[in-house]
Amino acid sequence: MTYENNCRAGLDYLPCRYGRSRLQFRGPKQQLVGDYALFIGGTETYGRYVEAPFPRLIEQATGLRCVNFGVQNGGIDAFLNDTTVMETAQRARVTVVQVMGAQNLSNRFYSVHPRRNDRFLHASGLMKQLVRDVDFVEFSFNRHMLSAVLALSPDRFEIIRAELQEAWLGRMRHLLKAIGGRTILLWFADHDPDANAADRPVGDAGDGLGSDPLFVDRAMIEALRPMVTSVVQVPLSAETLSRGTEGMVFDPLHAPMAASMLGPMAHQDAATALQPELLRLMGVRGG
Repeated sequence: MTYENNCRAGLDYLPCRYGRSRLQFRGPKQQLVGDYALFIGGTETYGRYVEAPFPRLIEQATGLRCVNFGVQNGGIDAFLNDTTVMETAQRARVTVVQVMGAQNLSNRFYSVHPRRNDRFLHASGLMKQLVRDVDFVEFSFNRHMLSAVLALSPDRFEIIRAELQEAWLGRMRHLLKAIGGRTILLWFADHDPDANAADRPVGDAGDGLGSDPLFVDRAMIEALRPMVTSVVQVPLSAETLSRGTEGMVFDPLHAPMAASMLGPMAHQDAATALQPELLRLMGVRGG
């Protein structure tokens, strides 16, 4: 059974495409006319295993047209290099951009798949020179590769992390400048941005890298503040996180994966935090 079929066995995401884009987005497909809010982001915006992700919740609560351009395992490159996404964002009344991890973008050390940005393609000559004792042919995913480098040499890993943070800032500035108009930068995670500071110990996730969005800290968020209309931060509470997979829809085979995702209560928290600012920027009273 394929990856897509496994997901559909639990929940129908009504996958769709827009215009000339080769990216597959969360449905139902919307009409890109009139006033609409566009949501750009990765797996969290897509809402894997969640029947109503936060863009849908906001639409249901307000009647605003909310277009979900969340892409499973998507990173900045997937959106920035997609003409349809950028044109749609430029026409949107408001664009919400989820903070995505810095590991899933091409940089001086390695290249990623242009659409499935979590996929590792190849190491550069610079990477091979820095980390001579790793066979990069063994890796299919960025995170697996980075965890191997961390285990081998924390010092060399820090050089790569610094490069990823610099590349992330540059790419985000490019993305936000290209979008223009009203933008909301959304932090939606199981921790606040301070937990990702470079001078703090690496997180205690299973691979030692920490939790998403990887390597993005408060200083990086603040550096982008002048380029966005507002920043909305949704660091989830212990109560929300304690709900685990409650209310999620998934095939039993996907239970371990679902346990690592954000559930319905988390999406409600994000919708509640975003809604007032989104209504204000859309020019809607009340809500």
